[in-house]
Amino acid sequence: MSKKDNKITVLNEQSIKSVESRKQHHSYHKSVSNMKTPQKYIEKKMGLDYVKYGYMRDLADKFYPGWSWTIIRCAALGSEAYEVHGRLKWFDNGIWREGDCVAAHRIQKKKGSDEFVDVGNDLKAANTDTIKKAFNMYMNIADDVYRNQIDDYELETSQIHQLLDTAGNVNEETHRTIAEKIDTREINAYNFEQSLEKLKGMKNE
Repeated sequence: MSKKDNKITVLNEQSIKSVESRKQHHSYHKSVSNMKTPQKYIEKKMGLDYVKYGYMRDLADKFYPGWSWTIIRCAALGSEAYEVHGRLKWFDNGIWREGDCVAAHRIQKKKGSDEFVDVGNDLKAANTDTIKKAFNMYMNIADDVYRNQIDDYELETSQIHQLLDTAGNVNEETHRTIAEKIDTREINAYNFEQSLEKLKGMKNE
């Protein structure tokens, strides 16, 4: 086997390992994202759908055990709302990850006056709103309710092999370029057929 062939083989294995690792992470989040939230845990506020905190916390415990929440900053936005900046930490496919989130909750006042109803409850609600936002943003919990579900565009392992094998038969530089485009998802399930046909054309030139 030539030196060139050896180099292509190594690059092939590295590329597949990188994409498969990402695909495993993606598939795990996709399984959470595709879960249908039971109607009894969905409530409406001001015409919008919201998911109850207890349900989201239960899924976080189940799919991301060991997660933690730290309040970074709290601040009153005048006398109208209270804002919380928090940081979610969770174990995700062998890696500890962190993500920040900010949300605000309107301070309730008695009708016809500037007297607060229950400031303590409003502060608690602001923190809960922020945690729920982070659960959805980083863990994909209740994606169906918050309209965050997307189609799967990850390449299958067999498709990756097809692309890299065909590119390797063109030349080393093409193989390297295709490997990089797969890794950055520039080539994905949406444009796989078009990319493969283009490579086949280059091979026959």
